[in-house]
Amino acid sequence: MPDRDTLFSAPIAKLGDWTFDERVAEVFPDMIQRSVPGYSNIISMIGMLAERFVQPDSQVYDLGCSLGAATLSVRRNIHVPGCTIIAIDNSPAMVERCRRHLDAFRGETPVNVMEADIRDVEIENASLVVLNFTLQFLDPEARLKLLEKIWRGLNPGGALVLSEKFSFEDAEVGELLFNMHHDFKRANGYSELEISQKRSMLENVMLTDSVEAHKARLKTAGFSHAELWFQCFNFGSLVALK
Repeated sequence: MPDRDTLFSAPIAKLGDWTFDERVAEVFPDMIQRSVPGYSNIISMIGMLAERFVQPDSQVYDLGCSLGAATLSVRRNIHVPGCTIIAIDNSPAMVERCRRHLDAFRGETPVNVMEADIRDVEIENASLVVLNFTLQFLDPEARLKLLEKIWRGLNPGGALVLSEKFSFEDAEVGELLFNMHHDFKRANGYSELEISQKRSMLENVMLTDSVEAHKARLKTAGFSHAELWFQCFNFGSLVALK
């Protein structure tokens, strides 16, 4: 059973900006299940998309892989030969745990787990690229450049899965979905203090876009097709095709 997330249950005198450090890595599975509505559905469906899109003798990239949940889902659903999964994260604590996590499960497809900045890694011979709640942590001006690099590295017929927390151009809808997300967290046992402290730490680090902004950026990056395939409150996932 994963360690329970109690990181913000007591008042913190000085709230800094969010970092994916050892303490977060330790409770991450519990934190993500209780904080991100629909997360387990997205992970399962990434596996189904892998079954559909991964081509023989190609590479799959999991950019911002954290503990490797998406990588594991992809690996379970690759049924073609000659593939490699490249899982990348810039958090040493996440990378170390990801390696241990992947070693605990058998799989035919080799996985190369790298500690690196995803902006510095070349994308080559890719049939599937996963950005699962990662783009939102990049500086807004770096996002288009990364998507253009992914598009260039994807093979024809390849796909990008882009999961994000969304903002909304309609302020009333945005407020409703924001409040429903907080209801979701309360229902999962988070206190008002935990919710507000975590929000304060994330607000300078996680800058969200609207679905429309994501689609427009994907089109600018070169993707001919991009659509929202999953949404629960203010969280969701798009698929973009080359």
